[in-house]
Amino acid sequence: MTTPPAGFGQFGQTLAFAEQTLTAVLRRHLAERNTTPETWYGLQLIATRGPGLSRDALSERLELSRTLSADSTRELLARLEAEGLIRGEASLDLTPAGETLHRSLSEYIAGPRIQLLSQFDVNDIETTVRTLQAIAERAAQDLDANGQTSRPQTPTARAGT
Repeated sequence: MTTPPAGFGQFGQTLAFAEQTLTAVLRRHLAERNTTPETWYGLQLIATRGPGLSRDALSERLELSRTLSADSTRELLARLEAEGLIRGEASLDLTPAGETLHRSLSEYIAGPRIQLLSQFDVNDIETTVRTLQAIAERAAQDLDANGQTSRPQTPTARAGT
């Protein structure tokens, strides 16, 4: 058996640390706007995968989050509806207030993201994004091949994120 490159062994841990750190940064920025990441994720998914996103598809995607369960996802969607940010039964859409909040939050968190990523060569960023998308797609194919049906959508399936 061939010895894999050292980077292969560092990949998972490096990716996990990056995700943890970037999530902490996102949490901090959203907290400045009195918004939880779960609210942001819900609005973002509806905005980028709608209009008319299936409630079941949204719930399934949100439940894959480390911070949401089936019960907390139902509570989140009920709260977003009660706050007048989303509407619909089987299919969900943002309300005008939800669209306004989503747009405002998108603009607000874009600044720190641009500031962070501007410190790196744009070609490196583009290569990283393409590579992560390809890795996610191949991993998803492996899940499908092994009969696992519940999995996150790969980044290539996301519009506007």
